Amino acid sequence: MDKFEQQLTELRVFGFCIVENVLDASVVGEMRDTLVEAAARLGVESTHRGSARHLANLVTIDPIYFQAVDHARILPLVEAIMGHDLILGSLSARIVRPGDGLQSLHSDVPLGLHRHQPDPPVMMNTIWALDDFTPGNGGTRVVPGSHQSRLHEPPAGFDVPFVAQPELRAGSVLVIHGQTWHGGGANTSTGNRHAMFGHYRVDAWMRFQCDPHHQFEEPWLDLLTDRQRELLRMQHGLSDKLAADFYER
Repeated sequence: MDKFEQQLTELRVFGFCIVENVLDASVVGEMRDTLVEAAARLGVESTHRGSARHLANLVTIDPIYFQAVDHARILPLVEAIMGHDLILGSLSARIVRPGDGLQSLHSDVPLGLHRHQPDPPVMMNTIWALDDFTPGNGGTRVVPGSHQSRLHEPPAGFDVPFVAQPELRAGSVLVIHGQTWHGGGANTSTGNRHAMFGHYRVDAWMRFQCDPHHQFEEPWLDLLTDRQRELLRMQHGLSDKLAADFYER
């Protein structure tokens, strides 16, 4: 079995897989530095299931992030599960700081969505490590096989006995089925942990989480690949603002 088939089978069986060394060290450093500067100006405090600094809509921040939209080692895994006709719902970032605690386990598919079923999901998430992920700095926790449960989160009072907290090298990507229970760990280290989240949507949920057309720099259109334009619904430029879950800035 080749590496792609191995990763795809892990996604289908366990609800997640790790793709190592997707970005080289220089790209990781530039992305992280750009994120730190932008988060200081534009980021917000997030308390959703756990505290962190949050920065939305990275494709409107800097072209360095465009390569994460359709990366040749990541997008094919998403397409193999969800199909080709999808959108990038958002590309955002979380900075988990020393003292930020556990993020409660959850899936990313809303409970009320009528397609809350494991195959195919209406969304998938990709978590890009811009620092090494370790248990000490709050690396993402995942519950293997939980995407098959049809449950949005662990039931009240349920003790989850099987939780994985994989260690990732900076530049690696954790690809997650949208209904896999997951959550950030507690950062007990002395440094921040930076991560990007590429969130893909399809079918009944094909609307943006945050509209990439909003505050996108028009000269950057020429920097996009054809597939990036499709995933951002920018084949016809920026003339039409599309529906989104929320707008910031």
